[in-house]
Amino acid sequence: MIFIGLQPSLAAGDAVATGTRVGGDENRTRFVADISKTVNYSVYVLPDPYRVVIDLPNVTFDLPPGIGQKVRGLVSQYRYGQVEEGKSRIVIDTQGPVLIEKSFLVDPQPGQPARLVVDLVKTTEKAFVKSYNSEQAKLQQDIAALSAEPLAPPAAEKKIILPNKRGKKIIVLDPGHGGIDPGAISRAGTKEKDVVLSFASVLRKALLATGKYEVVMTRSDDRFISLRNRVTVARDKNADLFLAIHADTVRGKDARGVTLYTLSEKASDAEAEALAKRENRADIIGGLDLEAETEEITDILIDLAQRESKNHAMFFSKKAVSHLKPLTLMTGKPLRSAGFMVLKAPDVPSVLLELGFLSSESDEKLLTSAAWQTKIAKAFATAMDAYFATELASTAN
Repeated sequence: MIFIGLQPSLAAGDAVATGTRVGGDENRTRFVADISKTVNYSVYVLPDPYRVVIDLPNVTFDLPPGIGQKVRGLVSQYRYGQVEEGKSRIVIDTQGPVLIEKSFLVDPQPGQPARLVVDLVKTTEKAFVKSYNSEQAKLQQDIAALSAEPLAPPAAEKKIILPNKRGKKIIVLDPGHGGIDPGAISRAGTKEKDVVLSFASVLRKALLATGKYEVVMTRSDDRFISLRNRVTVARDKNADLFLAIHADTVRGKDARGVTLYTLSEKASDAEAEALAKRENRADIIGGLDLEAETEEITDILIDLAQRESKNHAMFFSKKAVSHLKPLTLMTGKPLRSAGFMVLKAPDVPSVLLELGFLSSESDEKLLTSAAWQTKIAKAFATAMDAYFATELASTAN
């Protein structure tokens, strides 16, 4: 069930969330957020995994570290942060299917902040699905009623690639996850979002040092960016190469090493397919519902099939593997493919780099080593030099 709360406009300035708490039991649980002033909000549930999403305007969070890890009742954990310009979000993971019994705002009183209250009740999977489907159908009807034109999925934009007048190749580096989405977490607490941002920064420095590249980062700090917006950066910049950077976890401690993935509608193996499914859920973890993207992504795949982007991505991946093998451990299958959403930028050769596995203590030591990051970054810079040199020679012939 979707609840939307509207309050009168107040004085300028961002609201600040100064406290949160959870009370109740495994049948009924209340979530409360203290906010410096009343704000507009919406709250709704999403499945797979079960969670409650609270969307807010640009709210700043001044909360104690780790507060979202204190579980109680129906709540297993919660996280918060800015998801886009002017929009903040609280994502509450639940122990199972829940429904929103009610939500409301309590106006601030002298010496007391405003309070946003969300009451959750336990439900069955069947009841959850029925309620969720009903709300989705109603939402679509409401959207259609507001439009004079029939709803239709947006068509994939046909992009004309312009020459790079400065003569430098444009590389887009995409450190995965960020903000309210930590990505994989090792047993020692190392977060994927931190590791990949650190490596991307080192790689950016190595590429700039060659004087051959213009380097664009999809994020340069700890913020959440949707998969669609990551792809948009590559397209808007007319990138010559897009490199998504990740560091996954798997069950057990045996899996180790570097892997490079390119886009394919059919995964090269079961492990690649499982990884793509996990990474493609990044927006869902952030609280976004990607159902509306299906048709657009289908159009993009058709567009991709008519172009050489995937071939160029595979060619670069082979170059990278040849430069990395003498320096670090690679997985048994260092070249793989799967349907990664973040690789679906038309006209842009796109590769996903798995630096290693945070489930491996040995890999974790390398991933957090400045010396290892520098060594691997230099190898990638050399691989890019070789790739573009070969590409230019091929074009000349």
